[in-house]
Amino acid sequence: MSGAVEAKLAELGLTLPDVVPPLAAYQPAVQTGVYVYTSGQLPMVDGKLPVTGKVGAEVTADEAKDLARTCALNALAAVKSVAGDLDRIARVVKVVGFVASATDFTGQPGVINGASELLGKALGERGVHARSAVGVAVLPLDAPVEIEIQVELKP
Repeated sequence: MSGAVEAKLAELGLTLPDVVPPLAAYQPAVQTGVYVYTSGQLPMVDGKLPVTGKVGAEVTADEAKDLARTCALNALAAVKSVAGDLDRIARVVKVVGFVASATDFTGQPGVINGASELLGKALGERGVHARSAVGVAVLPLDAPVEIEIQVELKP
């Protein structure tokens, strides 16, 4: 099933990917009541990380921003896997972004903008959200970025 949100993604030149299979003992997304929570989504493309390393060292901030957009796309795929249709999203409530950062890198908010901007473009006002952008020492598989989202569904 594909609706207005996926049509908007197509206008942006993007296709909703398959859900990234879990790397450990968890589900990509769970629904409780009207909320869907995603697990942390890595910037996997066709089952692989396109880039690894720390932002501000091996990975540029611009590259990481693009990777954050990929994470958000993967998060939307996870939401769809439990909600059935992205048009059911009433709003994105919260985005949490983790950036594997070189010790002197302080541009985490700019990196996570990649995810926030994609959600805004795909969902309009429904994509406006609260957010945290956190620098960390390392992420699974040496990924530069990881994103998790919480969305509220329409009843």
